[in-house]
Formats: sequence, structure tokens, C-alpha cells
Amino acid sequence: MENRPLSVGPGKKEPTTELSVLEFPTGANEISFVHKIGRRVKVRKSPRTFKLRSDTSYNRRMPLIDQIQKDIVTAMKAKEEARLSCLRMVKTALKNKEIEKMAPLDDKESQQVLATLIKQRKDSVEQFTKGGRQEMADKEAAEIKLIETYLPKAAGEEEIVAGVKAAIAEMSPAPTMKDMGNVMKAAMARFAAAGMRVDGKVVSEAVKKELAGK
Repeated sequence: MENRPLSVGPGKKEPTTELSVLEFPTGANEISFVHKIGRRVKVRKSPRTFKLRSDTSYNRRMPLIDQIQKDIVTAMKAKEEARLSCLRMVKTALKNKEIEKMAPLDDKESQQVLATLIKQRKDSVEQFTKGGRQEMADKEAAEIKLIETYLPKAAGEEEIVAGVKAAIAEMSPAPTMKDMGNVMKAAMARFAAAGMRVDGKVVSEAVKKELAGK
């Protein structure tokens, strides 16, 4: 292990301390070090200097499937049966997608799985409501709300309309109603690239409105 001196930072009175690099995880904004005398400290990167910290951990966002598992344990302890059932279903869907991919899912892929589950439940709510089965519709609606807590906040109508207008403005020649499919594809790709969660039906209605009369 190579030792090299590292200054605490400009303007500081503390003497330079020789430290040994212990670990430097890719993408982390902190580096762990060990003093030669054995004390562990942590250096946090900043634009101008390094600041020493005396703890031994750094913050990393937990993968979605791990967060789901953690919440399953919490629901089990609290005996929240409805929540537990929904979370187990979500975990199974994520695991099945991992098996299909034969590799762990990234955040975007995990969110796509959850978005599919939400769409399925929205369809079920509509069917149950039409069939007069309000209790089942309410159950599906409750699951939608729970699953949505693990996703980025959904885009509002104004954001969707603005995104659709921007997608249309980038298309040449100017699209007409017969090009609705292409406009939908362009708009959805734009929202996905921006990490925005949108309702496909709302996007479709916005596209129809913008293309009306063209």
C-alpha cells in the first residue's frame, strides 16, 4: 500500500498528516484513509479542499430491490399484511426481471418494472369499477399509491404539455395528426431521457390536442 502525504487544506493550521489510502469506491464523493498509527478517518472531496471526518462510512443510495426488502422486514414486524403482500409482489417482479436479464437491474430498469405494475393496476381499477367491484378497485388503488412512493414524482400536466410541444418543435417537417405515433414516441423518449415519470394516457391526450387541426 503506497503512502503519500495529504494536506488537510489551505488556510488550516493543522500539520500535514501522512495517510494511507484504504478504499476509493467508484463514484463515491469520499475517500477512506487510515493513519499510520491505525486511526481511521475519512476525506470528503470538495471543489477547493478536503475535509477530514472521523467516521467510517459514506452515503450510498440503496438499490431499489434492497430498499424493498428492508421495507418488507419492517412491514412484517408491524404486521401490516396489505403492505407486506404488495411489497412481496413488487420484489418478485423485480427478481423475475433480474432473472430475465441475468444481471442486477439499474435504477431506470427497476423503475420501468414498477411503472408496468402501476399501469396494470390502473387498468384493473378501471375494470373493477365498471364491474361494480369497488372493494377490489380500492385495493388496487392502494397498491398504486404504495408503489408510487418508490418512483420519482410524476410529471404534472403543464410539464407534459411543455415536453410534447418541445418534441413537436424538434420534428421536421412539422407533424400532423397522422404522425401521432411518431410524436408519442419522440415525446416519451424525451421524458425518459429527462428521468420524468409520465402517464402515457395524459401524454396521448396532450399530443392529440397539440396536433388537432394540423
